Amino acid sequence: MSKIQVVRSSMPPYEEYCEEIKDLWENRWLTHQGPKHQQLEKDLRKYLDVDNITLFANGHLALELAIKAFGLTGEVITTPYTFASTTQAIVRNGLVPVFCDINPIDYTIDVNKIEDLITEKTSAIIPVHVYGSICDYERIEKIANKYNLKVIYDAAHAFGIKIGSKPVGTLGDASMFSFHATKVYHTVEGGGLTYSDSTLTEKLDQLKQFGMYGKDEVPTVGTNAKMTEAHAAMGLCNLRHIDEEIAKRKVAFDRYMENLGGIDGIKLMKIQDSVKHNYAYFPAVFDGYKYSRDEIERKLAENDIFARKYFYPITNEFEAYKGMFEIQQTPIAKYISERVLTLPLYADLSVDDVDRICKLIIE
Repeated sequence: MSKIQVVRSSMPPYEEYCEEIKDLWENRWLTHQGPKHQQLEKDLRKYLDVDNITLFANGHLALELAIKAFGLTGEVITTPYTFASTTQAIVRNGLVPVFCDINPIDYTIDVNKIEDLITEKTSAIIPVHVYGSICDYERIEKIANKYNLKVIYDAAHAFGIKIGSKPVGTLGDASMFSFHATKVYHTVEGGGLTYSDSTLTEKLDQLKQFGMYGKDEVPTVGTNAKMTEAHAAMGLCNLRHIDEEIAKRKVAFDRYMENLGGIDGIKLMKIQDSVKHNYAYFPAVFDGYKYSRDEIERKLAENDIFARKYFYPITNEFEAYKGMFEIQQTPIAKYISERVLTLPLYADLSVDDVDRICKLIIE
């Protein structure tokens, strides 16, 4: 049997991508916000139902430059139950991350603990939508308004999600999306930032082009964070197939739920009420099960099935931050991180393969 990886990139038909990039050999416009880039921004604005979107070379730079564009200072409240990028973006901007614990239901930031962490140095909250579960944005908005804080969501896991009729990209002041190859929607490498204030567009375009304005002016310090035309072309192709790809993921997701639901010691993710989900991940928390998370991971690997401890370790346990600033303890995030395993999930994963994975876990 072939190996089953934890993720497998969705790809458009080969001929479709070749057709999409054909005109690159004619116009030789390969970067610097060319026609593909411009078209992708337009199409993503429509699909995500947002007013503004700026594209970047990757999601990390989108978040890093969003922090810079908003001029944040001092401390930023965030969660350690996330990928390294979220915390790194804060630290690389010279700011101090203040770690808030998560709630044990959907693993997003615990809104009941945010206010206790706010000081006169706090300038923003960067919450994380986890596995497609959406933060309690209404409570976060109230807190932010009360203390005059910016809110930037790490929405790397939340592409295409809606809460009722509300698109996730319209929450807060901005939302960062990752278009990495492992995501539900990807441009191979890439990212996007959605935001409500249209005056940010010019500033973000400067920041991702070395801080340059026009040809001769450099009013700010920036970096190189431009998305190329080849990446935008992949994005255009994948966007045409995104709904069918999510539908395929749902089939595998539902099969997991059917096989593993109701088993003592295995906690599965409950899709939130009124949320149109994207089936990005299938996390299972092994808490009191007959085998530990690590034993399950090893058993699967022995059978060429590769799951992932995601997120582990939590970011406030990274060696890189020791001695840099005060590190808050987050016991719930730590507890979940030591027991969670994301099982393989992608559009091409067959129900037979899901059955084989579940059989190994159960037996």
